[in-house]
Parts: sequence; structure tokens; C-alpha cells
Amino acid sequence: MASRNSGQRIEPSFGGDYDDDDDLRADASDRLSSGGRKAKRARPSGKGGRETRSRRRRGGGSGGGFFGPLRRLAYWCVVLGIWGAIGVGGLVLYYGARMPSATSWSIPERPPNVKILAVNGDIVANRGATGGEALALEDMSPYIPQAVIAIEDRRFYSHFGVDPLGLARAMLTNLTTGRMVQGGSTLTQQLAKNLFLSPERTLERKVQEVLLAFWLEQKYTKDQILAMYLNRVFFGSNAYGVEAASRRYFNKSARDVNLGEAAVLAGLLKAPSRLSPARDPQAAEARAQVVLGAMREEGFISDAEIKTAMSQTPTRAKSFWSGAEHYVADMVMDQLPGMIGEVKQDLIVDTTIDLTLEKKAEEVIAATLDDEGGKLNASQAALVSIDGTGAIRALVGGRDYAESQFDRASKAKRQPGSAFKPFVYAAALEIGRTPMSVRNDAPVRIGNWTPENYDQKYRGEVTLADALANSLNTIAAQLVMEVGPPNVVKLAHRLGIDSEMQANASIALGTSEVTLVELTSSYAPFMNGGFKATPHVIRRISTAEGTVLYENTYDNPPRVLDPAIVSEMNRMMVRVLTDGTGKKARLPDWESAGKTGTTQSFRDALFVGYTSNLTTGVWFGNDDGKSMKKVTGGGLPARAWHDFMVAAHQGLSPSPLFGTTGVQPVFEETGPIAGGEAPPDGLGDPAAFPERPATMDGAVAADQSRPMEEPTGGPIPPAGVGETTGATRRTTLFELLTGG
Repeated sequence: MASRNSGQRIEPSFGGDYDDDDDLRADASDRLSSGGRKAKRARPSGKGGRETRSRRRRGGGSGGGFFGPLRRLAYWCVVLGIWGAIGVGGLVLYYGARMPSATSWSIPERPPNVKILAVNGDIVANRGATGGEALALEDMSPYIPQAVIAIEDRRFYSHFGVDPLGLARAMLTNLTTGRMVQGGSTLTQQLAKNLFLSPERTLERKVQEVLLAFWLEQKYTKDQILAMYLNRVFFGSNAYGVEAASRRYFNKSARDVNLGEAAVLAGLLKAPSRLSPARDPQAAEARAQVVLGAMREEGFISDAEIKTAMSQTPTRAKSFWSGAEHYVADMVMDQLPGMIGEVKQDLIVDTTIDLTLEKKAEEVIAATLDDEGGKLNASQAALVSIDGTGAIRALVGGRDYAESQFDRASKAKRQPGSAFKPFVYAAALEIGRTPMSVRNDAPVRIGNWTPENYDQKYRGEVTLADALANSLNTIAAQLVMEVGPPNVVKLAHRLGIDSEMQANASIALGTSEVTLVELTSSYAPFMNGGFKATPHVIRRISTAEGTVLYENTYDNPPRVLDPAIVSEMNRMMVRVLTDGTGKKARLPDWESAGKTGTTQSFRDALFVGYTSNLTTGVWFGNDDGKSMKKVTGGGLPARAWHDFMVAAHQGLSPSPLFGTTGVQPVFEETGPIAGGEAPPDGLGDPAAFPERPATMDGAVAADQSRPMEEPTGGPIPPAGVGETTGATRRTTLFELLTGG
């Protein structure tokens, strides 16, 4: 055994350095010394040898070298990615299964819009849940879609509904800043959310948003998606869609928006309420500058264009819709349900409004209040102008619609004061009195009421024409008792006043409250020859496709006054402007007539007058009923009426009032002295005439007259006129109503 192993080479059994060539040579030597058989030899331990060879092949060191951790990281990333994809797929399948079948998905109808047009076809306003009509993409200013894409979704035309790059960028930006500064949703996702989903931030909603975005991209073109988005997205201040927002903030159509304005609109999308120009013009402008920078980066605009846009005056919008035409729009929306029922589709409403007159009326009211309202303690005013058919051509419901949307022309009921007297005189003429009839201007007592004239003077014997021109209260009181208060009320209703009135003696001085619209329309029969002029603002209602749903029928009005009565009334009321209390309303070229009115303690001042072309009523006062500083109907209202009517009649050929030329005065009376006689047949029943739309009625806004102490005695009415009314108090003119 010793001799057999005496020639065998024994290698150390530790992990020393050796190479494979030495092993091969040693193996061959063993075979030779043992007669061709392989000699057994000691080998390095398996573990040590493998580690030594591994270290030699890898260049030495421990832990697998530099690439080991990277390989392990890559491995686990792949594993986690696979499991993540499985998890995401499961969530998509789960939440997708909870949604209705895709075959049942459809774009919900846009809320109906009501486009309100002036008589010449220009837009007065848009009304409805959106506040504006939908525009085709090619009809919008090209700056609008460019601005929105630049700031909201730069890869809109290249992604498939979801933008992974945009999402990654947003996540990275939010992580580095530590707060939410960017969103990763595409315009398609935002549209899907607005159309179908609630605003809550949940995983389910986000998954559904992505699925719906994929569906939208498959079903519609990019331009269709962008148009739907721009016509439905919220821009703040109750404006949905670019057309509503453009008219809200810039008072122009989205068709005409310039670069700077488009940048403001696009900037609103981040925070519509906070960045609204109506709330914070500086914040809106700062955001617009960011949008302009993004547009330049995307190559939509040049440096020269951005310089021009940045130099433009910042947008300063009113806190609410501005412009008197919005009073008209509100009136239209109030009347629509009564004409066609619930609004369920886009509508076009043709109105009677003349926008040129509307703007002029607004300017006159604002200028008059600005010039003299402060020093005379008059804070509000209203104006309405109608033609001979009752069509409302202009309506101003207050000083500034942006500050107060309450319509004082059609909804506020006020005492008309002496502006009611023409109905008393017309009723007297119907029972045989004439403009040349004589009455005694002296102290009058009717029951316990003793009306006085404004100047507390008495003129003795006067004609009815003189009495009306100078607004003598004693004569009006005598006439109302001759005619009978119920007959005066009937005539007023017949001519167009719808409000309930008290049939008592004080109605002679206008103590029953009416709206300015109904008072003005009731003067129109004097202008048009005796026909009723039912006030109306809507001419036609049609669908967007052209189907007519409603068309007014005021082209064949009934006669409510005899032409002879109209002629006599016109000749009397012309003198109000030439010789009486309305001199400041007199027009230079046109024959005009009207009547002033002033109420108790100067709370309300009115002037209602007309030419052969228009009838216009003007009111000045305060919403809280506070007294003005001796403002009468012949003051601010008459001057405002004059300024408006001069502008309204520019370029028109003057024409006389009905029945004022070639008529001889009549002196004799043909009717009895005492009151109560009914008017001619066919003219006395107000129920025989069409009613005004109920939406004209409004809230009571004026107090009744204040009573005085019961007298111990007083003068007896001249000619025995008057009757006991059962009243226990009397009121002087100054405390009851100021005439004219």
C-alpha cells in the first residue's frame, strides 16, 4: 500500500491558488506512474474551490460584484409590475362590471338654452342652466381651443384618452413640490367626469373616468370631444360653456374673443370661482399670463402676439351680469312657462326690444341719477317705453342690474299720484264733460276728506283743461265723485291697469298702487286713437330647428275709448307740457302729451307721456320708501323722459297726436252733473278685453296715505258735490298725496 502511493502527488486541501492546466498535468503524471490508471488525489474542498474560481472569474471581491443588486432589483421590479398589472386589471374588471353596458352609454343632452333676440335679431341674452348657447368649434375664436389645450392637455391630439406622460409628469411635480400643483387628467377624462360622474375623489370614480375616456375616444373625433368640453365646462359665475363665459365676463360672443380674453377663459378652468375676473381681477390676469406662456411654448402664438396680449388692459368684470337688457331677459324667462310650459329644448325667443333704445334708456337713467340723484336723495329709477300696439321697446328696471336684479318697472307697485288723473278726466268726458267745462277751484270736503292743491292756493273758476294742466287736486276730487269711483276704476281697468284698486274718493289722487308697465301701457290708448295696448315683450317662441311654439296675437286690439274722447284728452294733456307741470318734458319738434305724478312726502315721482310714436313712463324714488328732497314728477322724471324721447325720435319725421288738429273746442255739457252714470255701451266691461300676462304682477312697494286727525269742521264742497264715505279721518294734500 505504501509503495503504491509512494509516487502519488498530494495537493493541499485548502483553497489556495491553482489553475486547471496544473490539474491536467498532475493527472497525466499520475496515470503514467500507475500504469495507465488514474491515480487518486486529494481535491480542494468543493465549496472553497467554487468560491475561489468564482472570485477569480468575477475579478475577486464578495457579494456578487456590482451587477448583483441591479439584477435583483430588476427581477423584483418585473415581479411587482406583473402583480401590479394583475391588480389593476382586476380593479378595472371589478369597477367596470359595476357600470352599465357600454352599448347603453350615450352623451346626456346639454341643458336647454334660451336665446333671447332683439327685434333686429341681435342677441339680448342667453338664459338657462348653462347661460349660453353651444358653438361649433370652427365658430369659436381660434385662440380659445389653443389656450385650453396649451394649459390643460398639451398632447390632446396624440393620446388615446389617457396621457401616461402627462400623468407621470404631474405625479413627479406634485412629489417634488409636496402639494397638488398639477393634475394628470386629460380633457377627455375631464369631459367624461363632467358628463357622467360625480365630483367625489374615489378610486372607483377614477377607474370609471378612464373607461369612459376610452369610450369617448373610440366613439368621437378629437374635435368633437374638444367642442363638447368647451361647451359644457364650468367657467364660474354660473356660466357653463365658452359662449356663456364670454358674454358674462366680456359682454361679447366667444366668436369675437381676442387672445388675452381667451387666456383669461382658459385660466379659469383651474379654479373657476377663485380666479374669476368678477371676484379677483388680479388673480385672473396673473393666471392668464401663465396661459400665454404655455401657448408660446407650444408654438401657438409668437413673441409679438404675446407682447400685445400682455399689454392689454386687465379684464374687470361686474360681480353679476350687467346691462339693463337683463331685466328684459328675466321678464322673458318669467313669462315662458305660462306660454309653452316647461322648457325642455333649446329655444329662440324673438322680442319686441329695440337694443338701441334700450341702451339709450339705460344711459339716461344712469346719467340722471349720477348727476342729481345723490343731492336729491334719489337712489333708483325705472323706465319703460312701448309703441301703440303695446310692444315694449325699452325697459330699465333699475340703476344697475349688476347691483340689483329686482325689476322696478314690471314688479314694483307704487302709488302713481297725479299720474292717475287722466283716467278720472277720461271717465268724466265719457259722461258728457268737456275740456271747457268749468269747475270751482276752492276748498272741498268729501266726507271727512279735504284735499288741497300742491301749492295750497285756489284759483276759483277754471276749465277742466286748465285743472289737468296744473294738476289741481280739488277739481279731480270733484270729478271722481261726479263720475263715481267705481266707474273710474272700470275705465282704468279697461285701458290696461290690472292691479286691484280701491273704489273710493282718494283714487282721484292715485292712492291705489300699480306697476310702471301697466300705468304706461294704459296711456297708450290716448296715443293710438283709443285701442287697448296690451304690454308684451315676446313676439315669437320657436325651437332651434324653426318650429314656432307661440306667436302673440296683439295685432287686432279692441277699442277701449271713443275717438272723440281720445281727441279731447290729447288736447288737454298737451297743455301739461306746454303750460303746466310737465314743461321740462317738452320736446322741441314733436307734439307730445303726458302727466306728472308725485306721491306722499316725495316718496315717488313719475312722468308718463307720449308722442304719436312712443309712450314712455319714468319713475324715480328709493327702494326703502324714503323721501326724496322735493323731487316731483315735473323734475327728474320729466327731464329723463325728455332726454330719452329726444334720442328715440332722432331721424324720424314729426307727426301730430291723434285728434289734436282741426278740432273745435266744445263748451256745453251733455251729461248730468252728479256721478254714477255708466260709460257708453260696449266700453264699460273690462272683462271683455284680453288680460295682461300674470307675470307682470309684482310685489307691493309703497305705503298707503297717512291719515290725519278728524276735523271739527270744514268747508262744504262747491255745488253740493260729494257724499259721505264713512271715513273717520281726513288728510291734507301734503300728507296724503302731492299732486303733480
